[in-house]
Amino acid sequence: MCQEALVINFRGVVQGVGFRPFVFRIAREMGVKGWVNNTPEGVSIHAEGSGLEDFIQRLLQNLPPLAKVTACTWTAAEFQGCADFRIVPSSPSAQAETLISPDVSTCAECLRDIQEPANRRHKYPFANCTNCGPRYTIILDRPYDRQNTTMAEFTLCPECESEYHNPLDRRFHAQPVACAACGPKAVLCDENGRELPGLGQAELQQGRIIAVKSLGGFHLACSARDAAAVERLRQRKHRESKPFALMARNIDIVKAFCYLNELETDLLQSPAAPIVVLKTRGALNRLGLDPALAPNLDTLGVMLPYTPLHHLLLSDNPDLLVMTSANLSGEPLITGNETALTRLKGVADYWLMHDREIYHPCDDSVLRVINGNPVFFRRARGYVPLPLDLARTVEPVLGAGGDLKNTFCLLKGNQAFISQHGGDLSNYDSFRQFGRSVPSFQRVVNCVPSLVAYDLHPAYHSSRFARDLDLPGLAVQHHHAHLASCLAENFVDGKVLGVICDGTGYGTDGRIWGFEFLWGDSTGFERAGHLEYLPLPGGDASTKSPARIAFAYLCALFGTDLIQYLKYLPSLSPQEAALLEQQVRRSFNTFATSSCGRLFDAVSALAGCCSSVNYEGQAAVELEAAIDPCEKESYPFDLETSEAGLTVRVKPMFAAMLADLATGAAKGKIAAKFHHTVVQIILGALQPLSLKYHTRQIALSGGVFQNKYLVEYLVPRLQGAGFTVYQQALLPPGDGGLCLGQAVIASEVMQNVSGDTRQSNQRI
Repeated sequence: MCQEALVINFRGVVQGVGFRPFVFRIAREMGVKGWVNNTPEGVSIHAEGSGLEDFIQRLLQNLPPLAKVTACTWTAAEFQGCADFRIVPSSPSAQAETLISPDVSTCAECLRDIQEPANRRHKYPFANCTNCGPRYTIILDRPYDRQNTTMAEFTLCPECESEYHNPLDRRFHAQPVACAACGPKAVLCDENGRELPGLGQAELQQGRIIAVKSLGGFHLACSARDAAAVERLRQRKHRESKPFALMARNIDIVKAFCYLNELETDLLQSPAAPIVVLKTRGALNRLGLDPALAPNLDTLGVMLPYTPLHHLLLSDNPDLLVMTSANLSGEPLITGNETALTRLKGVADYWLMHDREIYHPCDDSVLRVINGNPVFFRRARGYVPLPLDLARTVEPVLGAGGDLKNTFCLLKGNQAFISQHGGDLSNYDSFRQFGRSVPSFQRVVNCVPSLVAYDLHPAYHSSRFARDLDLPGLAVQHHHAHLASCLAENFVDGKVLGVICDGTGYGTDGRIWGFEFLWGDSTGFERAGHLEYLPLPGGDASTKSPARIAFAYLCALFGTDLIQYLKYLPSLSPQEAALLEQQVRRSFNTFATSSCGRLFDAVSALAGCCSSVNYEGQAAVELEAAIDPCEKESYPFDLETSEAGLTVRVKPMFAAMLADLATGAAKGKIAAKFHHTVVQIILGALQPLSLKYHTRQIALSGGVFQNKYLVEYLVPRLQGAGFTVYQQALLPPGDGGLCLGQAVIASEVMQNVSGDTRQSNQRI
C-alpha cells in the first residue's frame, strides 16, 4: 500500500479537552504513525501511513465532547518512517492562540464514577475529566496548565498523576483532575464556621436554606417543594417577586411540571446546562408547587445538576431545589468562603463550601426557546469564553458594554470574545468587579485592544471606565450598537432597517430613546422613525412605578379629567396624581422618552398586572403572562410622517384601552390586544419605510424581543409580508449583546477613517 505523510493542523477549542489523547487513540487503532503536539495555533499532527484522508475524516467525525474545531488543514510532508505514534511535548508558547473551553457539566462517565461504591471517586464532589468540569472559572493566566489555575495548590497523588500522564486515560492532562486523597474538599458549616457531617441533604429535607459554593459562585438552595422554606428565602433575601431558578434531579421531574419540546430538552441536557425558561403545565399550586416560586408568571427557569456536588445534593429527597444566585440584589456574585459566611449571615442556615478558589465569577446562563430558536437572557457559564465567528477580519477593539446586564467584548482576528454577564454597574462592588474582569479577560483571550468603544450616555459607569483607559475611545449610540450587534451575529453586510425596542438608550438628541426604526449598518445610521416622545417623571427612578408612568402618559395624551383614571391605577393616591399632573405640565424633573419598555410598563399598570416593580422587566413579563390567547384583536394607532421621519402616535390606543377598562375588560384581553398592537405598529411602520429605503431586510434587537409571545406573533407576519428577518440567538438581544455592536462599529471606524480619529474620544 502507498505510504504518505501529512501535516494536519486543527484550530479552535482543541487544547485542554482531551484532543491529543483522542488523536493518539485513533492513530493507534488505524495503524497511523507519527506524533501530535500543541502549537501556538492549536494542535499539529505529523501522520504517516496509508489512507490518511480516512484518518482525517474519522478525527473530524468523532471529536471529543468539548472540542470545537474552527479550521482543519493539511499539507504533504516528508516521509520519515516513524516507528509508532506519540504525544510529544509542546513548546512554552503552545497555547498563545488557542481557545479556552467554558465550564461544562459533569459527563456521564464521571457521574458513573461518583455513583459506583467500588470506584475510588465514589461520592467525590469534584470528579472531572477532559470531557467535563471547571475551565474558565479556575484559569489565572495562559497557557492553560495546572500551575496557571486555582488547582495549582493541590499536589496530585500517585494514582491521579498516573491518570494525568496516561494518553489512554480520559483524565490525560485534565488540569482539574483530583480525588479525595489529593484534591479539593467540600464541608458543611454552620454560621460560626463549625464543620458538620454530610453535605446538607438532611438539612434541606428539614426546610433549611444552604449557601452552596458552585462552579462560578455561591447559590442559595432550599427545597422547592417546601412552601415555608421558599417564603423564608424570599424574606431573608429581600426578593419580593423575582422568580427563583430551580434545579431538578433529572429531566423526568422537569416534565412533570413544565412543557418541554425537543430543543428545550437538548438545551437542559447539553454540556452548558443553562437555566431554560419553560412554560408551566398549569397553575403552580395545582402542580404541587408553591406559587411563590414565580409570582404572577406562567413560566419557571429550570436547570439540571451540572457538578458532582449538585448530583450528590439531589441524590435523595428533595428532588427539586431552589438554586438562586446568593448575591443580594444588584451585588456581584459571592465567590469566597469568608465573604459568604459574612455576607450571607442571617440569610443562610448552613454553608456548603469547598477550598477550590473561583478566579472568574460566572453566573448561570439563562435561555428561552422563542420561535424555535434559543434566545439568551444571560450568557455566562457554559458558553464563556467561547468566541463568536465574525466571518471577517476585525481590529483589536474593546467594547465596554452598558450599565445594566453588562458584558464587554474583545475583537481579535475574525472573532469576538464576549465576557460573562456582569450585572448592574451602578453597584459599586459590581463596578469594581468589572474593572478587575477586563484585564483578566484580556489575558484569557490573549488580546490587547488598541481602541475602546462605549455607550454615548455620558453618565454610564462603563463609559466613564472606558474614557479613563489609556486608549483612544469612541462613543457609540445605544440603539446603533444593538443594530450592529444583530448584523454582526448574522454576517450581514450592508444597510438594513433595524427595529430596536428596549427600555432606555441615550439618543443623539439627548433624549431617552427606546422604540426606534433605524436605517443603517456598522458604519452609521439614520433615525427613520420612532415612538412619539412621552413624559417620564423622575427619569430612571420612575421605572420602579409603572402606575406613575401610566398616569404621566395619560396626562400628556388627554390632559383633562385625570382623576377618573385613578380607578384603574389604585396604587396612586389623588394627592400623588395631582403632583404628577403638575410635574408633567410644568416639565419639572420630567424627561422625554420614546421607550418601548416604558410603554409596556404603562400598559401593565393600566391593565392591572403590575403597578410597582421589584425587579427589572417585571411589569412586562407579568403583562405577557396575563395574555388571553383567545383574543385576536388589536388597538388603533396613528403613523405620522414628516421630513424628520415617521412618528408613532399612541393616543388612539390608550383611548380604546380606557374604553375597554370602562366596560370591565379582563386584563388578559388588554394584554393580548396591546401585544398585537405593537406588532401592527411595527408592520405598519415598516411598509412605508421599506419603500423609502428600498429594502426588505429587517433586524430585530433590544430587550423587548425577549418577549416570546411578541416575537412569535411578529416574525411570521413579517416573513409573510415578504421581509427577511434577522434576530439574535448567540447573544442576548438586550443589553447583554450591546458590547459586540460597539466593538464592530469601532473596528469599522479604525479600518475606514483617517488616523486623526484615533487620537481622541469621538462620537458617532
